[in-house]
Amino acid sequence: MKKNITKITIAAVLLFTGALHMQAQNKEPRTFSGRNPKTGVVRCATVEYGSYLEEGNTELAAKNANFENWISQKIEERKLQRNGATTNEVITIPVVVHVIHNGDAVGSGENILDGQVISQITVLNQDFRRMAGTPGENSEEVGADTQIEFCLAQVKPDGTAFNGIDRVDMGQTNWATFDDVNLNLKPATIWDPEQYFNIWVVRFSTSNSAELNGILGYAQFPEGSTLNGVPTDPQATAASDGVVIGYRYFGSSVEFPEGDYATSLGYDRGRTTTHEVGHALGLRHIWGDGGSQSLGTSNCNATDYCNDTPYAKWDNWDCNAAYDTCPTKAGADMTNNYMDYTNDACMNIFTQDQMTRMHTVLENAQRRASLVTSVVCQPTAANPEFNLLQGINLYPNPTQGVLTIATQDSQLPDSYVIYNSLGQTIANVAVKGAANLTVDTSAYSNGVYFIKVDKGNATKTLKFIKN
Repeated sequence: MKKNITKITIAAVLLFTGALHMQAQNKEPRTFSGRNPKTGVVRCATVEYGSYLEEGNTELAAKNANFENWISQKIEERKLQRNGATTNEVITIPVVVHVIHNGDAVGSGENILDGQVISQITVLNQDFRRMAGTPGENSEEVGADTQIEFCLAQVKPDGTAFNGIDRVDMGQTNWATFDDVNLNLKPATIWDPEQYFNIWVVRFSTSNSAELNGILGYAQFPEGSTLNGVPTDPQATAASDGVVIGYRYFGSSVEFPEGDYATSLGYDRGRTTTHEVGHALGLRHIWGDGGSQSLGTSNCNATDYCNDTPYAKWDNWDCNAAYDTCPTKAGADMTNNYMDYTNDACMNIFTQDQMTRMHTVLENAQRRASLVTSVVCQPTAANPEFNLLQGINLYPNPTQGVLTIATQDSQLPDSYVIYNSLGQTIANVAVKGAANLTVDTSAYSNGVYFIKVDKGNATKTLKFIKN
């Protein structure tokens, strides 16, 4: 429509969220604009969660207010750099799913089965890649393969093997407020958000008085990495970064029927998570949050900053392709877009502009750009050459000048080749000593690059970003 954190300072986070807690005690109950007027469920609480984070944090509020200016500039820079060229570059995002329970056996209640978790990753890949044989294949021509994929992490932060599913008994029956989640749950369970995309699967409180009663899910919006005139504190929101989903809305009854889903509500095919991950990668709601059916407000001028998504005066809950809530504007409402509020069976499209926006966020935003270069989806192995390459990393990444190839135990690879995003060779280096492991990128154009490192019969490709 139109226009490496390796340690998180818990004390700082508690100080920050504690201030939020004290302020929230004096506030009226929160009103959610995304509440379904028929069923009472809240399809998405991301907008309200963003407001919650800004309460008492003027720095974050200023950054968020400047986000669209920042991202629009980055989008234009990206377009100029590529000059119309298209690539087959696919970004893979490593995911850790924290299944939060209260001592239940696996497969009981919120301690959902592995198959339900895996089915959600399957749906994310179907939706973001517009895979053949899935609903996205049938979306209109403007529909995009976003060239973004998701994998369950294969390595824990301590380097041991892993299946991507982190089951945590928090000794708590359910989660009732944003404070409850941010003060108690997230700091105790989050993994390095620069290397892992964190998803929490929880049981929200069903008490009528609970703030999060009826919530399906919510996400933390990305932050710009550089905003002129605005100070930055990347620690302030690092310990809460990720997506939170109600356990009965996570996964797909189509891909894994044995799971526990809210089938009667129509939110049982994994699109709640698709929607929230879209937010975490920078997408706005399709109608630009100018209006709300549940609040009885409307606005045909609000924007999601994507030119190929038509205007809509508010959120849509029914899968009706004939809706045209802003008839004086071009195009009917895109009710099948993943960023509307329609049911899971209806959703089947991301657009080209939404794809560009997400890629720009992944190339530039705090804790998003580092996910692009994370290697935690690569399994461990006994092969010593593999293990050497497994221990290789690049820093600083993103970089503006000299990039260092850091190796394990000072061992050297045999060689490396640097490619740009078009697959063109930028450098081909035979490694003779440590001096060969620094790369001066000052003359490189801004964008994504790849380093293919060789050692014996083993190879490893790393991504880095020049900005």
